Amino acid sequence: MSRLKIVAGTVLAVSLAFPAAGAFALDAKGGGVTATAPYGGKAGVISVYDGSDDGDSGKAEYYRQTSAGTKRTLWNHSGYKTRATSADGSKIIKFQACDDNDWAPDDCSGWKAP
Repeated sequence: MSRLKIVAGTVLAVSLAFPAAGAFALDAKGGGVTATAPYGGKAGVISVYDGSDDGDSGKAEYYRQTSAGTKRTLWNHSGYKTRATSADGSKIIKFQACDDNDWAPDDCSGWKAP
């Protein structure tokens, strides 16, 4: 009986430490820009961090679960070493990071699905 209690306690501890596989944040990097989803432990929040000191903005392009056919864009126009975050909404289902290049193609990561 005590062995069963130990196993049950271990399973409970692991499930509390790792509540859902989908809750882990995933990063996408395009140029010097990093998009992270879910961000802040919320499945409906995405962030975009500009780690490129090039004077260009960074953006995250993403899709939400309740509007899977609508591509959304979160811009970070605040500059080098800053982060922008979206409002909380339905779960982010797919996203990519892009370093905006004004007169050339953007440097974008591949699409990621958290």
